[in-house]
Amino acid sequence: MSKLIIPKAVRDDSKVALIGPATRIKPEIVESLARLYAEHPEEMPGAELIVYPSALDDYASGSYAASLAQRVADFTDAWSREDVDLVICARGGYGCVHLLDYLPTDFIAAHPKWLVGFSDVSVLHALLCKSGIASIHGGMAKQLVENTDSGFGSYRKVFKNLVESSSPMLEYQVATHPYNIPGEGRGVLLGGNLAVLNGLAGTPFDIMSESLYRNVILFIEDVSEPIYAVERMLYRLHLQGVLGKVKGILIGQFTEWKPDRNFESIYDMIHERFIEWNVSCPVAFNFPVGHNDHNVPLIQGADVCLRVCSDCVKLAMKINDF
Repeated sequence: MSKLIIPKAVRDDSKVALIGPATRIKPEIVESLARLYAEHPEEMPGAELIVYPSALDDYASGSYAASLAQRVADFTDAWSREDVDLVICARGGYGCVHLLDYLPTDFIAAHPKWLVGFSDVSVLHALLCKSGIASIHGGMAKQLVENTDSGFGSYRKVFKNLVESSSPMLEYQVATHPYNIPGEGRGVLLGGNLAVLNGLAGTPFDIMSESLYRNVILFIEDVSEPIYAVERMLYRLHLQGVLGKVKGILIGQFTEWKPDRNFESIYDMIHERFIEWNVSCPVAFNFPVGHNDHNVPLIQGADVCLRVCSDCVKLAMKINDF
């Protein structure tokens, strides 16, 4: 990967685009976000929210936010506008992969700006990674509206400070976990939703394969996946050699799963497999990223230092090398 392109800081007078690249969103969430911009602009990044048609439920595209043509048109317009510094994905769900055929990397690289989202938006983060642009794995419209406590202050405040900084950096310190593997690792932060990224295996957007020859701190999370399905995806990373070459791993929040006949929890399974596979890099379990209220923003592509100690876990992110 060539030198990382860092989007410029979101300006006080800039516009923010809200698009729906995947699944439809409840209209009341969009209305609440628009109202926040109108009534409390000082709490929000940028000065004006542009709500694109794909973020307005048209009830005519099944489970998707809008037709494919509309979703592509909205992303393309928002991404190419000079007055837009930040693109917020309304929600995840499923559907971002549809856009890949229509968003060439040279177009993406020509208009670098901040993109934020998680879950299915991991597809778009992979696209930006391929284009050499940093992006933000973090909460979308619902989390901005609800302003949930990230454990490091309100999500809205943490996010606003991040995107408005000319030299974005973050530092997190979280509690230890009995399954942690101690150590220190430094590298490029990459990851996202495990099932979504696994679906990109063997494609030009397979960021997991790039981990084979780059210094990477990998983070993963997921929701509603059976334990055996998560195990299957981890086996891919093990057999591919990724888990033996990354410089550190953040095991985020795996939610809405059920115990099975083999394991009481997903974390038990991951712990057992990591022991079997002799994973030796630092590993931090229960990191606050994923499908719950504690979903801290992470800078995809940033240089990071991960320290897993006996009493805490520290993750420091910044754009320049440590």
